[in-house]
Amino acid sequence: MKALHFGAGNIGRGFIGKLLADAGITLTFADVNQVVLDALNQRGSYQVHVVGENEQVETVSGVAAVSSIGEEVIDLIASVDLITTAVGPVVLERIAPAIAKGLHKRRVAGNDAPLNIIACENMVRGTTQLKDHVTAALAEEDRAWVVEHVGFVDSAVDRIVPPSASASGDPLEVTVETFSEWIVDKTQFKGPLPAIPGMELTDNLMAFVERKLFTLNTGHAITAYLGKQAGLQTIRDAILNAEIRAVVKGAMEESGAVLIKRYGFEPDKHAAYIEKILGRFENPFLKDDVERVGRQPLRKLSAGDRLIKPLLGTLEYGLPHANLIKGIAAAMHYRSAEDPQAQELEVLINAEGPQTALAQISGLDAASEPVIEAVNVYNATK
Repeated sequence: MKALHFGAGNIGRGFIGKLLADAGITLTFADVNQVVLDALNQRGSYQVHVVGENEQVETVSGVAAVSSIGEEVIDLIASVDLITTAVGPVVLERIAPAIAKGLHKRRVAGNDAPLNIIACENMVRGTTQLKDHVTAALAEEDRAWVVEHVGFVDSAVDRIVPPSASASGDPLEVTVETFSEWIVDKTQFKGPLPAIPGMELTDNLMAFVERKLFTLNTGHAITAYLGKQAGLQTIRDAILNAEIRAVVKGAMEESGAVLIKRYGFEPDKHAAYIEKILGRFENPFLKDDVERVGRQPLRKLSAGDRLIKPLLGTLEYGLPHANLIKGIAAAMHYRSAEDPQAQELEVLINAEGPQTALAQISGLDAASEPVIEAVNVYNATK
């Protein structure tokens, strides 16, 4: 099997790319970072530091790389069996035209072998959104062929891969936690289902997408926002603070109550899942900065993301949400000179006031009880 992976950053190399290469798949990365591309092509391998109780260094080998904005990537799309991405949600639209060109070339070349595309992004149904961008970029004569021969497979991914600076200055070295989870919707594949160690197939993807979003992502973000407010630097520093930990765990329990109602998760097993995530936040080997985890607050406060979506679930089922409200208020306080969204958030709050600003960002009614509750907490924690 041959695969093309868009995104040779830390997540691409340390998570999805590693799983594909470890499975014996011939893997080519596509990226715009020429330093990383050159290093991958010169060496054909890189090292991954897996940190936790049993720290180890694993070598990923047999890989190559191409520019994601050149002709080579279009040629590869016309010939590979699998395309994956780890580029970030906002970049999916940018790579769609190249994928559309590659699919056109594949059709014209008469390559009718099944091709599956999986966006491995920190978002809900990212592949479906990529499919919409690709379809918009396709010529009319290609669309029916793509529907028949190309599977757009949604997935849920979970592995903490913080930015890490190599002591040796190696642009390819990457650090990851031991835990990883890659769950894909087996109903969306074209052709035989792949057997890739570390890829879990399911016919109920949304249960796992929301479990991860409402637990890992919700807890991670609230830890970051409360940690930033408290002047703490890392996720570990923040989660070891008793007051912050109580709010974070409380928020995950509130969002978990939604999941238990919606999908029938067993309460004991979900409680254990929450404890496992809290333990991951405590990992002393991961130097995960609260500012990195908290970035893009506008996206994280939007209706379909990790703070508002679980809140909407509590409203749907009439469940408590006091800790989620505290997390939302903390997100409204997030400021960073390095993050344009944080600056935009500050401007919006100063111009419109926190109540109108939160309503605009989240889609909630400005006069609704949760908006008023969040604004009260926001004002009380200035």
